[in-house]
Amino acid sequence: MKRRYPMPFGTQVLDDGGVRFRLWAPSAKQVALCLKEGDGEGFDEMVQQEGGWFELVSHSATAGSRYRYCIDDNLRVPDPASRFNPEDVHAHSEVIDPSSFDWEDGDWLGRPWHEAVFYELHVGTFSAAGTFKGVEERLAHLAQLGVTAIELMPVADFPGRRNWGYDGVLPFAPDSSYGRPEALKSLVQAAHDHGLMVFLDVVYNHFGPEGNYLHSYAPDFFTDRHHTPWGKAINFDGDNARTVRDFFIHNALYWLEEYHLDGLRLDAVHAIMDDSEPDILCELAKAVREGPGELRHIHLVLENDNNLARYLKRDDDMEPRYYSAQWNDDIHHAFHLLLTRENDGYYSDYSDKPLWYLGRCLTEGFAYQGEVSSYRHGERRGEPSKHLPLQAFVSLLQNHDQIGNRAFGERLTTLCDPTALRMAVDILLLAPSPPLLFMGEEWHCLSPFFFFCDFEPGLAAAVTEGRRKEFARFERFSDPAVRRRIPDPAASNTFQASQVNWEELLEPGHQAWLQHYQQLLSLRHREIVPHLISSKGAVAGFTLFGVTGLQADWRLGDGCELHLIANVSDKPLPLSENIQAGRQLYASPSITAPPVGNDDLPPWSVLWVIHP
Repeated sequence: MKRRYPMPFGTQVLDDGGVRFRLWAPSAKQVALCLKEGDGEGFDEMVQQEGGWFELVSHSATAGSRYRYCIDDNLRVPDPASRFNPEDVHAHSEVIDPSSFDWEDGDWLGRPWHEAVFYELHVGTFSAAGTFKGVEERLAHLAQLGVTAIELMPVADFPGRRNWGYDGVLPFAPDSSYGRPEALKSLVQAAHDHGLMVFLDVVYNHFGPEGNYLHSYAPDFFTDRHHTPWGKAINFDGDNARTVRDFFIHNALYWLEEYHLDGLRLDAVHAIMDDSEPDILCELAKAVREGPGELRHIHLVLENDNNLARYLKRDDDMEPRYYSAQWNDDIHHAFHLLLTRENDGYYSDYSDKPLWYLGRCLTEGFAYQGEVSSYRHGERRGEPSKHLPLQAFVSLLQNHDQIGNRAFGERLTTLCDPTALRMAVDILLLAPSPPLLFMGEEWHCLSPFFFFCDFEPGLAAAVTEGRRKEFARFERFSDPAVRRRIPDPAASNTFQASQVNWEELLEPGHQAWLQHYQQLLSLRHREIVPHLISSKGAVAGFTLFGVTGLQADWRLGDGCELHLIANVSDKPLPLSENIQAGRQLYASPSITAPPVGNDDLPPWSVLWVIHP
């Protein structure tokens, strides 16, 4: 089977063997195609068309040809819609013929959303090879673990050989440090063979600071009307915004069609500024739902600090109108504060009643549903979410941000009591909302995950200094000498230290953690997931008892009742008298007998009960 997504820009290999080149350069007077020929280049003037477009059909180019564009006989730039840049973001793009890859997963239609269990990974640090092939070689481990979806951190071409991926500048081109496009397609196909969905993290709120040439010949890609932490916002609602909107909508469809991905995670959409109606998020989701989403299971997930429930709305059949779910940072923050007692930064918003916030997240979705946020200087944050199904909220204990944005990249493994962490895992993996794991979490990985990059020297030095200044507002980093100990993001050993250590799995302690995750995920698929199929949604609520007790109750769409009782402290806690009747689904090892009213619940323990 062949898969090729046609786009109105970039390259297209034609049936007669020629290649069509098309570039939007509204501020350019002339554009030439520069084909690499040995150590030199050949130049062909492109035809200027209406609306700032330049086009040329070349019969000198073929699949594999290296090319770039010469703007106004001066600036040479890669194709912003390049499918591959083998020598990094400043060099020539390569003509890719998507039909050269033979797909063998034509019967794969994806998996329904209620089965989702995510595993987020960074391609460069997940394996010693740091490549798509390295991920492919570990798929059996992930399938045996019990996750159903791998989520790749962004792979769009970024400057240098190492990056988190959020500094990409060529959003259609997999970074060459991870492998060629065919290697990513092979990974996707192999994942499908293992029954695993593949999601890709995409960045539509900014371009990276090095290698973005669009300002030079297509300044209308950006606007002064809105500003983001990265400078001028991408122009989704001003003059010439139609072409910009199409660029990103086609990008989403390209990854889903040409790479047969099962879904996308849209990074930090709160930094996407768009006053038009419909806004870009709704228009993009509609294009996906009416495109590949008509034929197979396609899922879209948001990161949105604003907690806007409107993007998660359901139709009468409880199917997503726009987005399937949002990463629920609220539940992470509540968990983290309960486990570590850290209450600075954004954790301060949860410090007054963290257990209450946890209960609200487990049963209503967002913790902040329009309440005032002191961390955000008194602004109200969020929208009511109780009416939404709990499948609209992806829950997590750790992810790349929450680990990597720490000065020393510590995982919860090194920050809290292992018994307390196990309790949190017992809640996360059996609650109705789809859970997300971060690579290595399942075996209690000790490796840190640092922030790292590989910019040109001047920018790299500025990033290093800027990152260390970011932490100056925290008391424990007030001493400049302490800040100098923060790992240098630009140093290669910072990247190397972030690689997960698979050798840890040879140790019995780490094996025990892995087996626990496998046990819980097996239990989830067997006992919880079947009750999530119904389209009716759930009725849920929670109560607090004692000082550290939490009871959460769900009536799922098929009428099944699920109950959680937890002691979130290091001291025994008398149970309330109203222990829910039903079959004991799971109990912490410290609970040696089925508890009854007025029994003590051991420290850091949970009890799950299901009825019928």
